[in-house]
Amino acid sequence: MAITGGTSKNKTYDTAGLKVPVSLGVIMDGNGRWAKKRLLPRSAGHRAGAENLKELCRNCGNYGVKYLTVYAFSTENWSRPQGEVDQLMKLFVEFFDRYDPELAEEGIRVRFTGDIEHLPENIQKVCREGEERSKDRPKMQLIVAFNYGGRREIVHSVQSIAKDIKEGRLQPEDITEDIISSNMYLPDVPDPELIIRPSGEMRLSNFLLWESAYSEFWVSDTLWPDFGYEDLTQAFRDYAKRDRRFGGLSKKDTEEN
Repeated sequence: MAITGGTSKNKTYDTAGLKVPVSLGVIMDGNGRWAKKRLLPRSAGHRAGAENLKELCRNCGNYGVKYLTVYAFSTENWSRPQGEVDQLMKLFVEFFDRYDPELAEEGIRVRFTGDIEHLPENIQKVCREGEERSKDRPKMQLIVAFNYGGRREIVHSVQSIAKDIKEGRLQPEDITEDIISSNMYLPDVPDPELIIRPSGEMRLSNFLLWESAYSEFWVSDTLWPDFGYEDLTQAFRDYAKRDRRFGGLSKKDTEEN
């Protein structure tokens, strides 16, 4: 995907030599280690990470990404100490209260994916209001995976399909990959072409398990709060060199045969 280029805060968004995905996933990892390196509490790392999300949104929007899915809070994160969970919930509310005007200025629509119905009521309220307030913003969609688990999403899809079968709307033999996809949390969001994970960890951590079947992966040793414009640009530069074959032959192999 190419755009004409532009600048924001002295950054150059020129896609020459880059390949910008329409749909991008980012696992925001490394907040705790970032804080530990600076002898700060983990809460300081989470705050720095939340601040950096605003910068990522600006950079992705200016590069031409249309769908940005970020992993903010997993279904497994409830096992963390209660004090840390409470801090994350408060930070979630604060982030959208403080930065929604800036997201609006950037034309960024906000959506949520995950088991939202089982979140505290005040968090559900933030999600509902954020989605409603931003629904007409045209530039980019920010999809926040909150109380999200890839396995739980697949279970959700299977349960929806089972209900359709039980009520006679579908036969088992009618189930296809498209049917499963259409029952995911946000079926209109394209599968991510690229997934970025800062912090150097080499795993998905239950993020977009179904949707990432043919995603490219890019891992950086940079911890999430320090992940910036240069890192994102390098990811797109490396992504441009990838040969996405989707199980088939590469263009080179096809030409040789």
